[in-house]
Amino acid sequence: MPKKNKIPSSLAQLGEFGLIEHLTKNIKIKNESTLKGVGDDAAVLEPRERTMVVTTDLLLEGIHFNLIYTPLKHLGYKAVVVNLSDVYAMNASPKQITVSIGISGKFTLESIDALYEGIKLACDRYNVDLVGGDTSSSVTGLAISITALGEVEKEKLVYRHGARSNDLICVSGDLGAAYLGLQLLEREKSLFEGDPSINPDFLGHDYVLERQLKPEARGDIIDWLREKGLIPNSMIDISDGLSSDMLHICKSSKVGCSIYQEKIPIDQTAATLAEEFLIDPLTAVMNGGEDYELLFTIPLEHHDVVTSNPDIHVIGHITNPNEGINLITSNGNVIELTAQGWNSISKL
Repeated sequence: MPKKNKIPSSLAQLGEFGLIEHLTKNIKIKNESTLKGVGDDAAVLEPRERTMVVTTDLLLEGIHFNLIYTPLKHLGYKAVVVNLSDVYAMNASPKQITVSIGISGKFTLESIDALYEGIKLACDRYNVDLVGGDTSSSVTGLAISITALGEVEKEKLVYRHGARSNDLICVSGDLGAAYLGLQLLEREKSLFEGDPSINPDFLGHDYVLERQLKPEARGDIIDWLREKGLIPNSMIDISDGLSSDMLHICKSSKVGCSIYQEKIPIDQTAATLAEEFLIDPLTAVMNGGEDYELLFTIPLEHHDVVTSNPDIHVIGHITNPNEGINLITSNGNVIELTAQGWNSISKL
């Protein structure tokens, strides 16, 4: 006898409180600083002689993600990671998150379960507690707002404004792949819309797709720096492109910089795809965003230590403010950096 397809469950049947109970029923507390999580009017946290950092990010369907090519499980995972990346950029350890979602009528319980599978997977991966949130109806699609909380000893906090002249400028991982993954997804979406019989061509592009759809926060770099006893003078995560985020550090610190093109790490598969799209790989790096790598400055005296980690790359140095904020190209040209990365208000 043929198996019957399961009928999607209606969210209206559960109601708001029933949905919250359903989504949070198996949550287990992982951190000592979480005294009370989901299940009361508010969470109760006790950081115990540590400083708490808080960050919030809002993701809107049609602005920050497209559900035509973004699996809900991946979206839930990414929504958490982009917040944890901000916590790590303060040299802190993420401990708790809250999740609030706005849901339109097109979503079933099964689809929201898929979203929360990704959220819970990220919480498990990064040892973070889900301690609260909210749900509401939405008339404009899916909205996700996540607040992340982290802890750090006060003397180890790192801001954007601490860069000093002669600091090394360092970046983790490689840059530009997430932007190229997005271009690939958009190309295949356009082809599909023109001819639905066409199958997406993603062969050989696993890396750039993962960088776009399921990025990772670089807590491993923070752990390594701690093991070596190193505290950056300034730090930021690369969410808006290297150019924009380097400008944030320089303007906050009132310094200049020189970044050298040949020192910037670019994955070879990403560079090859950039050529296919007739995009300069440097453009993807400087203006693409969503890499969620760490960009930080550290005193020159620690050069040998930081370069002993193959996943940390020295791409330049901090200069006096009167020298400008510059990119030095491979042929020696000096280009002033401008902010051309992601602008969340640009579609207004």
